[in-house]
Amino acid sequence: MSEHLLNAALTAAERGWHVFPLRPGTKRPALHGAANCPRTGACSNSHLKWEDRATTDADRIRAAWSRAPFNVGIATGPSGLLVVDLDVPKDKGSADAPDGAATFAALCERTGNAVPDTYRVRTASGGEHLYFTTPAGVRLTNTAGTVGELVDTRAWGGYVVAAGSTTPDGAYEALCGPETLRVPPWLQSILRPAPRAPQPPSMAVAGQSSRYADVALTNETRNVATAQHGERERKLFTAARALGRFVAWGDLPRHVVEQALQEAGEGAGLSVAECRSTLRSALNWSIAHNQTGRRATA
Repeated sequence: MSEHLLNAALTAAERGWHVFPLRPGTKRPALHGAANCPRTGACSNSHLKWEDRATTDADRIRAAWSRAPFNVGIATGPSGLLVVDLDVPKDKGSADAPDGAATFAALCERTGNAVPDTYRVRTASGGEHLYFTTPAGVRLTNTAGTVGELVDTRAWGGYVVAAGSTTPDGAYEALCGPETLRVPPWLQSILRPAPRAPQPPSMAVAGQSSRYADVALTNETRNVATAQHGERERKLFTAARALGRFVAWGDLPRHVVEQALQEAGEGAGLSVAECRSTLRSALNWSIAHNQTGRRATA
């Protein structure tokens, strides 16, 4: 047993976070899988995976960590957590490639918000985990790339490696943040799935929607082109999010939306790179979250 790792598990549990053992020196769960479940003890009725067996019970934690120097996993869903994983580029040769932290900071700026000063952990790879609490009744799930490039999230169905754990790549270290903040509303709006449409509209509605999409494209492009300094990126981001649903529904081709907004953004004074980055993240989110509202086609 490692006292250091036991204390890391107990510290996390004291915060109300549900922990479970990871194999020593790794990020993989130390619990048995469904294929080799003995169907005894906690699994006597049915197999319980790591998310179900994670606990805040100090006695259970001491018993588990007395067996081996396990790393500490935190089951984010049962813990009421959303953890934003800001990764680093896998290709170390791309020195100019933005990392997840830079992408997230840019997104915060575009939405008119500062990067939240919440509890955070430096990962073994050099990235960061930002911890947020989720509102009661809100059930978020894992995402990969939904927020932005190299920005993933862990919630229900996911876990993170807790501070104090160590892998061959390095240690997980708590950095700063006096408390764990509530997930910002703007971030929650990106992550929460769009409501499922009850049924596809009729062909008449689909045709009407196509005409409305053309009007929306004209209006949103004009809003971006006439944006004043200080609001250009925000208006470009908002326009791309608004028009992305028409791309998802098949009313507008993506390349048409991208070209129109790119030209409008550059005309307003934004650089080519700024426009492309904003358009890519906003359109990707909007298209992914509006697939359930796809219009009926011939």
